[in-house]
Amino acid sequence: MVSSAPVTPPVTVVGIGADGWDGLAESSRVALRAAGAVVGGARQLALLPAAEVVGERIAWPSPLRPAVPGLFARLAGRRVAVLASGDPMFYGIGRTLAEELGAERLRVLPHPSSVSHACARLGWAVEETAVVSLVGRDPATLAGALFDGRRVLVLSADAATPAAVAALLRERGYGASGLRVLEQLGGAQERIGAVGSAADWAQPPGDPLNLVALECRADPDTVRPALVPGLPDELYESDGQLTKRHVRAATLATLAPAPGELLWDVGGGSGSIAIEWLRAHRSCQAVSVERDPVRAARITRNAAALGVPRLRVVTGAAPGSLAELPAPDVVFIGGGLTAPGLLEACWAALPPGGRLVANTVTLESEALLTEWYRRHGGELLRLAVAHAVPVGGFTGWRQAMPVTQWSVVKTRVGRQGT
Repeated sequence: MVSSAPVTPPVTVVGIGADGWDGLAESSRVALRAAGAVVGGARQLALLPAAEVVGERIAWPSPLRPAVPGLFARLAGRRVAVLASGDPMFYGIGRTLAEELGAERLRVLPHPSSVSHACARLGWAVEETAVVSLVGRDPATLAGALFDGRRVLVLSADAATPAAVAALLRERGYGASGLRVLEQLGGAQERIGAVGSAADWAQPPGDPLNLVALECRADPDTVRPALVPGLPDELYESDGQLTKRHVRAATLATLAPAPGELLWDVGGGSGSIAIEWLRAHRSCQAVSVERDPVRAARITRNAAALGVPRLRVVTGAAPGSLAELPAPDVVFIGGGLTAPGLLEACWAALPPGGRLVANTVTLESEALLTEWYRRHGGELLRLAVAHAVPVGGFTGWRQAMPVTQWSVVKTRVGRQGT
């Protein structure tokens, strides 16, 4: 029996550049001419000639993402085209639509992105150029991409973005960096706008459709960050509750961050474990739980300073504050191990295959970890670090407090059936 249900046409997502209609491939023009409704930003819709595109024009509502399901439910059965800037799947609306509607409902017709245009103008290799979008994102996100000698393209939110980028570079010790503002890339009005260094940037806002090209130069006294875990302790604001550099590096190696995974950092302290987890990959996620509001605010500042303002900070005591959190892939417990029910709550929240790592320096917590090691297996070890210090006219070793660490992967059935 042949079904008589109507076939829903795919949503066609059309990339368009600053050159508008003239720059579109014929396949994109055909899709727009055939659309009964065209959805896009006001600037993009204005690029379409009325004589060619006669379908209903619908500007995106604000906020955009929550409105997507309802909007497309109302357009069901109609032939719909969506306009996107450049390549829809590169920091564009294409990703949102794929997540909300399903990739199988989309037909995507890409256009050269502003990044491709910029690298072509600058002679930069695309694959060796970092890209940071500040469209709808905290400008502090850029801090994580700053390394001496690195080239970075910043996707601007508006005409004020270049000045905000210059200010952040000065604050982070990269005032010597060079900036070039590229405007209306790919269009008839394309031009290189303001040029200068972050240290003396005083340029007025230009065209709102712009991209900022950075050649990063660190100031002489800037503390060098690193791609691997174990950032210098002085990069963190702290009251002393900080997992020190060498133990932190070893702990992150045990936590083993992977793209897309969510970490619970319980007993956040200064936030260093969660922050360096997020720095491992831009798709990593983390929640830092800290009962002290002063420390929680400090974690937020540290996260912004080190380029991961996306860190979610929850102020509250565990285990009570864990109840409403999304299920973790990995749990790190850096404090409060002896709080009643904490280990049990973290263990219960982990799915099979999830990982748990706990550090402690006290005998009471060490005894607890030893018991859990006996019940669930894993690895129990002690980390000891000593630093060379002056001893009179000589040099000797000063031992830091040893850290006991238990790490384990949760199996479907533990040693005692738990």
